[in-house]
Amino acid sequence: MIEITGLHKKFGKVEVLDSVSLTIADKGIFAILGPNGSGKTTLIKSILGMVIPQQGEIKIDGEVIKGKYDYRKNIDYLPQIARFPDNITVTELINMIKNLRNRQANDTELIDMFGLEPFLDKKLGNLSGGTKQKVNLVLAFMFDSPLLILDEPTTGLDPVSLLHLKDLIRKEREAGKTILITTHIMDFVETMADEIVFLLEGNIYFKGTVAELKQKSDRNDLEHAIATILSENK
Repeated sequence: MIEITGLHKKFGKVEVLDSVSLTIADKGIFAILGPNGSGKTTLIKSILGMVIPQQGEIKIDGEVIKGKYDYRKNIDYLPQIARFPDNITVTELINMIKNLRNRQANDTELIDMFGLEPFLDKKLGNLSGGTKQKVNLVLAFMFDSPLLILDEPTTGLDPVSLLHLKDLIRKEREAGKTILITTHIMDFVETMADEIVFLLEGNIYFKGTVAELKQKSDRNDLEHAIATILSENK
């Protein structure tokens, strides 16, 4: 589904992506990992067309995305930080997004799942961080798109909501969708990801399964495997 070739991005003198090439398959859960500043968010925003690389090419379903925007209607995106207008209600926000995308949505089921009914008429500026993240998840999952990009989806979630999130992601995978996830929660990755992509200083250090990374680093758990990578590349 996603083919990335020779992607290069600098912000000023800071090199964020260094000739990154990557292929993401049509189905499965792919975790994009790496320390802060490794290029994870820049890579995601390049796929979304929110960042324009200086060099390289991105194709989705065989089509080059540069200079285009129609492809984004087939992507659902959850940003790391949900910046909502403070002065509108949860219901007004959901309806606004539904009107903008003009597609069938399953928001009612998701609102019930995350227990948002008591907050529907409350202004977004008055909500806690965890409740805003639940609203963020409703917006990301309420449309039926083949590609989902979730940037730190577990942030601020209580244990029950985290279980619901995992169930949602598994359901989307079973439906044949491609899910890209960035997260710092290694247990989440270990239980959910079909493959991981590890970025370090703008380069792909590893792409493969969790088991393959453990074998490569000679460690029994993902957290120590990642720590070994980082210590070896200081």
